[in-house]
Amino acid sequence: MTSEITLFVNPTAGRGRGAHAAQPAASALRDAGFSVRTVLGEDADDALRRAREAVAAGTGALIAVGGDGLVSLALQAVAGTATPLGVVAVGTGNDFARALGLPLRDPAAAGRLAARALKEGGHRDIDLGRVGDRWFGTVLASGFDSRVNDRGNRMRFVGGRFTYDLAILAELAAFRPIPYRIRLDGGGAVETEATLIAVGNGTTYGGGMRICAGAEMDDGLLDVTVVGACTRTTLLKVFPRVYRGTHLDHPAVTVHRVSSIELAAAGITAYADGEPVGPLPLTATCVPGAVRVLTGG
Repeated sequence: MTSEITLFVNPTAGRGRGAHAAQPAASALRDAGFSVRTVLGEDADDALRRAREAVAAGTGALIAVGGDGLVSLALQAVAGTATPLGVVAVGTGNDFARALGLPLRDPAAAGRLAARALKEGGHRDIDLGRVGDRWFGTVLASGFDSRVNDRGNRMRFVGGRFTYDLAILAELAAFRPIPYRIRLDGGGAVETEATLIAVGNGTTYGGGMRICAGAEMDDGLLDVTVVGACTRTTLLKVFPRVYRGTHLDHPAVTVHRVSSIELAAAGITAYADGEPVGPLPLTATCVPGAVRVLTGG
């Protein structure tokens, strides 16, 4: 294993925490004897190109310093390769790191964990979801939740989880069940009305909302949470339970475990790892053991 490690940094993550987090993470890695180089990008496309170049050049690990958006970019560079991924989670949501039990907003601890994992072989091979050539590590959202994302991205006057909560309230005013067509594991197409359909490789999105609370990241399957058609009043009662994962017991909610799912619905944009993937229809598949993550054992 090469001793050169690449820090893949989003300086704007977590309202500027990314820039400050790189230094203690790098110091922890250097103290452990690793050579550290930093990769920044002028924009997402440039950052991804640079990360892929580092992986192709044989870096010992790609360490993502930022939030779920940067982790998502890092996954595009390392998935399907032998290069391990480390995460220094300093973003707003940090759902990928949360699912793996990694340090949150503690860059020095995250750097020490990555260094120890590299020296001692502490890692975990996990599954990823895939839509076309796009990989995702946590949850693919479609329906009410993706519309909330759409609205939240247009709200510039607030930030963090408060933005998400305000966007939920705004979307509730225009709430209507959505006609879907779904196909599980290549079976027959099913027409159904639903509030949302979430496809989870990991358990959470939106900064800890346990929409796919039973998902395992190394079972070779995706958890599909279907919140069926319901009234606005029912949705108001059910949605707060997502933070604890107890919504799965509600009669309006069903869960499927599949290796692939086809989703179609008019006027719906899917989001994966909090980033827009594109409009439905789409097919999401589980790719077992697609990435090696530094976890410290």
